[in-house]
Amino acid sequence: IVSIFIYRQERPGIQSASGIIFRNHEKLVDTIRTGLREHSKEIRVSFRAKNEHMDGIELMVSELMEEALADTGNATEGDYIRYQYGGYEVRYSNTPDDKGYFYTVRIIPKYYTYLSDEEWVNEEISRILSEMDFSRKSTDYEKVSAIYDYVCDNVSYDVVHKNKDEQHEKTTAYAALKYRTAVCQGYAVLSYRLLKELGVDARIVTGLAEVDGQKERHAWNIVGVDGQYYNMDTTLDAVTETDDYFLKTDAAFAADHERDE
Repeated sequence: IVSIFIYRQERPGIQSASGIIFRNHEKLVDTIRTGLREHSKEIRVSFRAKNEHMDGIELMVSELMEEALADTGNATEGDYIRYQYGGYEVRYSNTPDDKGYFYTVRIIPKYYTYLSDEEWVNEEISRILSEMDFSRKSTDYEKVSAIYDYVCDNVSYDVVHKNKDEQHEKTTAYAALKYRTAVCQGYAVLSYRLLKELGVDARIVTGLAEVDGQKERHAWNIVGVDGQYYNMDTTLDAVTETDDYFLKTDAAFAADHERDE
């Protein structure tokens, strides 16, 4: 359990839809992010306020979680967490006293992997990248190309669990590495993690893609190469054994990919 006591204080220039603003806001967000990264079973936030704010707690947590899941450049944060957990439960209460109200908020995340799984992934990622033997002179393109080839060559599409919504492991980097099989989200998360570890900017994109004439929910990556950004879909290229979706412009993807808003 990760726990933090925070101080409520109105700050000029800071806006919050929940109406709850904290003086040590950045520390709070970092604590939540650390808790998520370390698979804490519960992230507990306590604070004292003069006024009653029970109606704004759930919105406050939603705002804080969005900040905690934002891209930081760290390979084990941002989209790596966002696409390997299934949301959270929030429980909260307050106790009135002579100073106002004392609040306790409990954020209970739902992870798709165990912490031990992630520790294994860390070791496997280190092994894979060390065997690729990149040098200081390796270009972004060389790194992206190597990661793309690795993922396409070593991960097969998980047709067995494709339509089993309760089988969340299929969407993770752990499944892609451990069992060498995953659905599109697993491909995208693994690609993201490997690229970020090499200092290559990447994000995970969700939306619709046309597969065998039908639109399906899908996930892929956008990747930075020398300051320019491209789309990359390792899933479809692995399945079709082509490179049709390797570093393509938005125009090239528009025919069969549609991003979520």
